[in-house]
Amino acid sequence: MFQEPLRTGLAKRRAQHLYRHRRLREGPQQVDLSHDGAMLLSFCSNDYLGLANHPEVVTALAEGARRYGVGAGASHLVSGHMRVHQELEEALAAFVGRPRALLFSSGYLANLGLLQALADRRSVIFEDRLNHASLLDAARLCKARVRRIPHRDSARLGEWLGGEDSRGPRFVVTDGVFSMDGDLADLPVLDRLCADEGALLVVDDAHGLGVMGATGRGTFERLGVRPGAHNLVMGTLGKAFGVAGAFVAGDEVIIETLIQRARTYIYTTASPPALAYALLRSLALVEREGWRRERLNSHIDRFRRGAHTLGIPLLPSETPIQPVVLGDPERALAVSAGLEQEGFIVPAIRPPTVPTGSARLRITLSAAHEPWHIERLLDALGRLCR
Repeated sequence: MFQEPLRTGLAKRRAQHLYRHRRLREGPQQVDLSHDGAMLLSFCSNDYLGLANHPEVVTALAEGARRYGVGAGASHLVSGHMRVHQELEEALAAFVGRPRALLFSSGYLANLGLLQALADRRSVIFEDRLNHASLLDAARLCKARVRRIPHRDSARLGEWLGGEDSRGPRFVVTDGVFSMDGDLADLPVLDRLCADEGALLVVDDAHGLGVMGATGRGTFERLGVRPGAHNLVMGTLGKAFGVAGAFVAGDEVIIETLIQRARTYIYTTASPPALAYALLRSLALVEREGWRRERLNSHIDRFRRGAHTLGIPLLPSETPIQPVVLGDPERALAVSAGLEQEGFIVPAIRPPTVPTGSARLRITLSAAHEPWHIERLLDALGRLCR
């Protein structure tokens, strides 16, 4: 009895071409992957700088395990907070120019914990309609009043924020780089509005840190927005940094409040100390090897120029996320399957991950790609999209 409506729901998803499948992968993260026994060239990873299988990071992870063992054994507030965690928090705070940073086990947990700890029923949260699911869920769970802003509509936000009569704290919440479209939030305008109106700007820069800006310090650096008491940043450590985890960085009182009140921090076992040790090495590589960002930007330019020449429709994105919107889920699946026959893995992204009518291929580029990889992909895309 209980299972019958579930079966009906699964059958409906299949009929709508929205059913999802896990792929079985072998070996380490790299641009050449073994998926379901076939070697494919990957254009779907968030390993933007090619650090997930970097020899120095791999060696650091093994050395960290030898030094600290595997598990932390308890939450940070019991006995799991180790010196290497503290060193990583200090290094991340310095990297993004903030007084303090706090580690979380994932970006999802960071966003849930952040808004749950700072917002309440009296609060009002203004957030972009295309924010990541973790931000949307966090706003709902903290029981604040939520106002969904049309995508990147700073003028509408200014009207709503200026006219909002709230007795509680107000938050403007946005992705720095939008994960499905690849465009940037209008941070200079959002930051000014928050400073003028006494609101807190919360920026999820999961896809910006390590990639955007001259030194990889993210969307704030790329758009020339200075860190301040009225803004904070959440960053993930499993994308450009190539390992795992996340952090929130801001001023002293915000970080102390998260330590005291963020349930996803308080009631979670601390992440393995070996990961923190590996992340210190990864962070050093991000800072030291600026050529990785230069190479990535060259790939982005090459791909966009080639797509324009071939008439491949792209959204306006200057980031490694290059979406080809095909509209219909069935068509997106067909082009994705065609690419697999040509030796590429680029999964179709379909609702509810993206809005209805905007099913797409979400192509992501990495510094680990070679120029000829991109030319091969463009050639296949040009034929299949026609």
